[in-house]
Amino acid sequence: MPQKMKIDFVSDIACPWCVIGLGGLEQALDKLHDVIEPEITFHPFELNPNMAPGGENTVEHIVAKYRIPADEARVNRERIKARAAAVGFTMNTSDASRIYNTFDAHRLIAWAGSQGKQHALKRQLFTVNFTDQTDPGNHDTLVAAAEKVGLDPVEARAVLESDRYVEDVRRDEKLWQSRGITGVPAVIVNDQYLISGGQPPEEFERQLRQIAAESAA
Repeated sequence: MPQKMKIDFVSDIACPWCVIGLGGLEQALDKLHDVIEPEITFHPFELNPNMAPGGENTVEHIVAKYRIPADEARVNRERIKARAAAVGFTMNTSDASRIYNTFDAHRLIAWAGSQGKQHALKRQLFTVNFTDQTDPGNHDTLVAAAEKVGLDPVEARAVLESDRYVEDVRRDEKLWQSRGITGVPAVIVNDQYLISGGQPPEEFERQLRQIAAESAA
């Protein structure tokens, strides 16, 4: 029988490497279906917690934040798009792309966890942000995403228009920061193994097999 494996996935909707990491993890788990029974929980991390409504142009933001030339940012963007495509995800990022505040998206993901739809909503919000090039902080956009994965749109809007899950998200963010998570994606397995970054499926498979073998022993 497959052994149960607790997987905590710390990430941000605005993080392209988190898309790549999730795709790599999912493909690895598909290959390990006879070895591992995963229990995945998604946790919030905000790359830009002070981002204003409406966001910023992504190229301009990256140039200012990382102090690199715009051409280097563009080269990096194309490399990321290729890595995403390799795990089956389409990124339509361009010079016109924007980066947005994601706090309300994290609140909705927290609520989706109570409805058994967290993974599906996380995936859909990555699509909203990177494929559709739509603001994942906009409430209408978030409600539509929730409905698309089978969540109640009326309840989703009620969550967004209240302060529900505000403290939950803040507390979860602080918890993972206190555990030393300063960059994402961060994948924590069985509360003791850390797999960092947007690893390819083969690396996730290698590490998860090793963890499974150690746990079985």
